[in-house]
Amino acid sequence: MGQSISMSESKENYSIAVAIPCYNEALTIAKVIKDFRNILHDAPIHVFDNNSTDKSVEIAEKEGAIVHRVRKQGKGNVMQAIFDTIDADALIVVDADDTYCAEDAPKLLEPILTGEADMVVGNRLPSATDESMRRLHQVGNHLIGWIINRMFKTNYKDILSGYRVFSRRFIETVPLLTPGFETETELTLQSLEKGMEIVEIPISYKSRPEGSESKLRSLYDGRRILMTASMLLRDHQPIRLFGLISLVGFLIAAVAAILRIINYLGSATLPDKVLTGIIIIVTPLAIVSLAIGLILSAINTRFRELNQIMKRRGK
Repeated sequence: MGQSISMSESKENYSIAVAIPCYNEALTIAKVIKDFRNILHDAPIHVFDNNSTDKSVEIAEKEGAIVHRVRKQGKGNVMQAIFDTIDADALIVVDADDTYCAEDAPKLLEPILTGEADMVVGNRLPSATDESMRRLHQVGNHLIGWIINRMFKTNYKDILSGYRVFSRRFIETVPLLTPGFETETELTLQSLEKGMEIVEIPISYKSRPEGSESKLRSLYDGRRILMTASMLLRDHQPIRLFGLISLVGFLIAAVAAILRIINYLGSATLPDKVLTGIIIIVTPLAIVSLAIGLILSAINTRFRELNQIMKRRGK
């Protein structure tokens, strides 16, 4: 049995709360509530129900959880409601599918309670098996993580984990805008922009009970996650995105120009009109893209400077 934590025993008497996003988890919600109550005796347990059509709400209320109803469909909308509602120094957010272990809560809480981190992510991948995480989901998780790490020059392992702990500073500072499963990606990337400390800790990961099904749609949600990452790259690091587009444009124009010279020397490649058209169209687009990146980057820099000044004045 894992270590239990009483509110009175938490460091400096920090307040701890548990939030459980829920959508049609009648098979597992009672066990998840009981498990976390056994580990975190005094911590209030909140269930944020997202229009469940089964008996999830009735079961959660019977188990003594505080139930909140979120009408806008999507996990991102639920996460926004959690951040808007919960007042705690340390907030545990865990999926309701009983794939995560409450016994891991103490080690995930530790960096938050000691002030070493603003968000702690439970890394499922070291313990994930083909039974607990379908092969397609494993491949997709690694692929999405690799792409995002390349985009943002990070080295995170499990960007899509549904088991996290947040500090009060994180809850009060980091905005959430996306409505669906891409919210986990947004949490990580928005926290990077805000200069938050993120820690990943390996955790156990179990198979879903028989009869319980994942709500994740691999291809659809994977596309939304990558689109969210691209938009955040555009918003927070525009010179990288628009600079890359500009570089590709200049390279295409340069290749067209070289082929135009080869044509002039007597070795026919593409027709001159086609090559000239490519140069005339692509070169201005590359210049405009570079200009957009520089302008947006300058604007972002000014906002960061103002934000720093406002923080200092607010101390």
